[in-house]
Amino acid sequence: MGRGRVLGLAASDVRFPTSLARHGSDAMHPDPDYSAVYVVIETDAPDGLKGYGLTFTLGKGTEVVVCAVNALSAHVVNKDLDEIIGDFRGFYRQLTSDGQLRWIGPEKGAVHLATAAILNAVWDLWAKQEGKPLWKLLVDMDPKQLLSCIDFRYITDALTEEEALTILQSGLVGKKQREEQMLEYGYPAYTTSCAWLGYPDQQLKQLCTEALKDGWTRFKVKVGADLQDDIRRCRLVREMIGPENILMLDANQRWEVKEAIEWVSKLAEFKPLWIEEPTSPDDILGHATIAKALAPLGIGVATGEQCHNRVIFKQLLQAQALSYVQVDSCRLGSVNENLSVLLMAKKFQVPVCPHAGGVGLCELVQHLIIFDYISISGSLENRMCEYVDHLHEHFKYPVVIKNASYMPPQAAGYSTEMKEDSVRKYQFPQGEVWQKLLCKHKIQLK
Repeated sequence: MGRGRVLGLAASDVRFPTSLARHGSDAMHPDPDYSAVYVVIETDAPDGLKGYGLTFTLGKGTEVVVCAVNALSAHVVNKDLDEIIGDFRGFYRQLTSDGQLRWIGPEKGAVHLATAAILNAVWDLWAKQEGKPLWKLLVDMDPKQLLSCIDFRYITDALTEEEALTILQSGLVGKKQREEQMLEYGYPAYTTSCAWLGYPDQQLKQLCTEALKDGWTRFKVKVGADLQDDIRRCRLVREMIGPENILMLDANQRWEVKEAIEWVSKLAEFKPLWIEEPTSPDDILGHATIAKALAPLGIGVATGEQCHNRVIFKQLLQAQALSYVQVDSCRLGSVNENLSVLLMAKKFQVPVCPHAGGVGLCELVQHLIIFDYISISGSLENRMCEYVDHLHEHFKYPVVIKNASYMPPQAAGYSTEMKEDSVRKYQFPQGEVWQKLLCKHKIQLK
């Protein structure tokens, strides 16, 4: 019995009004409404399983990505799932190389976010049909089959398919022991939830106190709006968490290159491990300049949550422009493209510390980083995965955090399935939550 033919693909605009409490606020995004384009794939397979995928947005513009998903759906509907999986590289390229749609990309922006949502749903369905969580599907996969899912176009000057195969074959040594370690202890995490830029000091202190009691030892602080305020807040957080715990900074692309160097140098007294997104995510050479200037201070550069594709990551690695690779499960073209970046990071010996600050991102990226440790990196040195404590209650299989670590998911799939009631309540604009908010604020949508 085959895996079934895709009968339908539906995309929903789901938005959570997180701006009301300033959750997720930073120097460039003061009022985000954590949102998702939520994709559901149905097939005619007798098992009745569905694939669920999403891509992360901040509110306005989510409808644009929904349109992009609908435009790409012609490449998916009526396709046989066995055909898709059997030539996953070809299917990935079909989505990203549509002769007309690629003009508004290519492999970037709304079209690439839509590609991620669709492919995330395909991977979710594949893992469910195999009865495995996504990370386990990847771990158990033959190296050559795994590589057949990756489009190596544009990156062979940095990583060839032969080199990638060698990396995966080397990762077979000790793989069973690493998997057992993950199942027992989980993957180390850090929290961003304590120090969003819009939080008042009292809330920041309370959240840090609670996080310390819960065993958190790694904390990230949003910076970039005002230097003196950053100094004050960093001092407050450092005093709260003590000198032994790890502190990271995140500017969310706020600065010019020279400004970033000067600003972070003045925050060096608080011993940050890294400065995240110090400047434009497209400025490879700017990141390299910043990295070189901050290295003597012991401060690394981290970026990746808004890197368009594997090519940007390739150049950042080649230019020695980053110390930490922050892959995103929805910005890149799903698992397929993330695999290529994990392999490049291994070749260049740069640790991967994924981005997960958004609705559903923790649920997804935990699979990637657990797989990375078991099958590719084999190391936990200078490695950790971001965690935020918002909106997990809307997912059927939410993340499990134990001792400040991600515990490997056990349910089959990619952990992407949302609760039907949550989708109905928060679907924009007709969901009951949004109808009440729009009515309260007397907002009329045109």
